[in-house]
Amino acid sequence: MTTVNGKDTNDVPPSSLIRRISSRSMKNSNSEDKENGDACPKGSFVSKYKKAPEALKNFHLNDPEENLEVPGTPATPRTSTTPGHENCTFHHDLELDHRPPTREALLPDMANSYRLLLTGLGEDPEREGLLKTPERAAKAMLFFTKGYDQSLEEVLNNAIFDEDTDEMVVVKDIEMFSMCEHHLVPFYGKVSIGYLPQGKILGLSKLARIVEIYSRRLQVQERLTKQIAKAVTQAVRPAGVAVVIEGVHMCMVMRGVQKINSKTVTSTMLGVFRDDPKTREEFLNLVHSK
Repeated sequence: MTTVNGKDTNDVPPSSLIRRISSRSMKNSNSEDKENGDACPKGSFVSKYKKAPEALKNFHLNDPEENLEVPGTPATPRTSTTPGHENCTFHHDLELDHRPPTREALLPDMANSYRLLLTGLGEDPEREGLLKTPERAAKAMLFFTKGYDQSLEEVLNNAIFDEDTDEMVVVKDIEMFSMCEHHLVPFYGKVSIGYLPQGKILGLSKLARIVEIYSRRLQVQERLTKQIAKAVTQAVRPAGVAVVIEGVHMCMVMRGVQKINSKTVTSTMLGVFRDDPKTREEFLNLVHSK
C-alpha cells in the first residue's frame, strides 16, 4: 500500500511518482550509506535500491536483484501493460511522438557523456556555441532511437481488417532514416513493402509505422529489411511478404571510401514471393515503375 496526497491506495504508483520518489531517495542515499556503514559500494545501484521507499521497491517486487530493470533502457521498453504505466496516455495516442518519461530520465547522463566527448575533441563545452550542445545532442539521440520504446502491437493499434481479397498490396517509397550501429552515423533511403493478403489487410499507414519502429534504432540495413518483413508477416499472416530497401550510408560517404553516389539495395522475400518467380517479378516491376 502506498500513500499519495495523504490517501492510501493499493494501486501501483504512476511512473512520475516513482521518478520523484526515486530522485529524492537517490539524493539522500550517499549520506545514509556513510551513517549506516552500508557494505555496498558507495552510490551503487544496489545500495540505493535497498534504501529506496517501499513504493519504488514494489515496482520490481518479483525481480531477482541481478535482473532489476533499469527504466528507459532499450532492453526494457515501456508499454501500456507495464506495471505503473497502464494509464499513460502517451502509449495510446500513436499520432503523437512516442517519448515516454522514462527515456527522458536518461538525458542528464547522456548530456554529460557528450560534454566529455567535446572535451576529448579539444573543444571547450563552456563556450557560447556549445553551452547547450550536450543537451541538444542527447535529445536528438533519443529521438533517433525512439523505436526502442515502441512495439508492433502498440503501433498496429488493432488496425487489422477482414477483407475478402488475395491480390497484391504494395506501398513503395516509404522514407526511412536510421543510424548505422557500426559508426553511429545516419543512413537513409526508401522502403517498398508488398504482401499477399489471406483474408486480412493492414491499415496502409501501419506499414509506414512498422518501418519507423525498426529504423529508429541502431541498425544495419540487412537486419532492418528482414525485421520489417517478419513484422508484416506477424501482423496479418499473409501468403507472402516482400521488402526492398535502397539506402545511402553516410559511413561510406563522409568517411572511409567516400563514394558519394553509392547506394545499397537489400531485399527479403518470404512465402510466395520467395517460391514463385512470377509473383516476385510482378512486385519488383511495381516497385521500379515510375
